Amino acid sequence: MTYVVSAIIEREGDWYVATCPEFDIASQGHSVEEAKRNLLEAVRLFLETANSKEITVPTEPPFITTLEIAV
Repeated sequence: MTYVVSAIIEREGDWYVATCPEFDIASQGHSVEEAKRNLLEAVRLFLETANSKEITVPTEPPFITTLEIAV
């Protein structure tokens, strides 16, 4: 089975932290590519070992946008 999920990658100090909001899974790496690769592996391991009741993927991906806020 193939899943399409989101990956959000943010810089935190010397690390890049990658999260998958659909499954509340996170990983990290020293580069964007490494963080993404590590998140992919973490999500894959979750999907391979999780009980089928734990795997619920929303029918629509999360809506991610930016906000411009003047203070």
